Amino acid sequence: MRYFLSLGSNLGDKEKNLTLALFLLEKEGVEILKMSSLHETQPVDFPSQPWFYNQLVEVRTKANPEALLDLVKKIEQKMRRKRGQKKGPRIIDIDIILAEDSVIRKKDLKIPHPKMEKRNFVLLPFIEISPDTVHPVFNEDMKTLWKKSDDRSIVKQIKRQAIHKE
Repeated sequence: MRYFLSLGSNLGDKEKNLTLALFLLEKEGVEILKMSSLHETQPVDFPSQPWFYNQLVEVRTKANPEALLDLVKKIEQKMRRKRGQKKGPRIIDIDIILAEDSVIRKKDLKIPHPKMEKRNFVLLPFIEISPDTVHPVFNEDMKTLWKKSDDRSIVKQIKRQAIHKE
């Protein structure tokens, strides 16, 4: 199954944290198909914290959405993410943004990720690696969603490293 994952970090060596998270995903059998550039992004919901590095990846794995959620939580724990203040600083955050055209609404798993269509730090990297991907609820591609978004937070491309392999 194909997924889009958003990775973010705003503590420690942010680039190294994202690289380690990707390594740990691959070590668990998750194949990285596409990877956006690194973006430095302004915090959205809790602005009094360090800026984030964010990246979007398209991956393929045999895991179902629930199993992938368990895996990303395991990786976050392995990297010593502390779950304290909601939306606060974190060494790593890995979110499942899309799972093909699936729509899942469970207590601990919501796909598409809530508010993804209103988040520049998700939409701009999406436009970079897969602009024609259609949101399964809104039935609009990522470029259209970005144009409609009222998010004015700053997203700066800081390291071009997009990969595409399929």
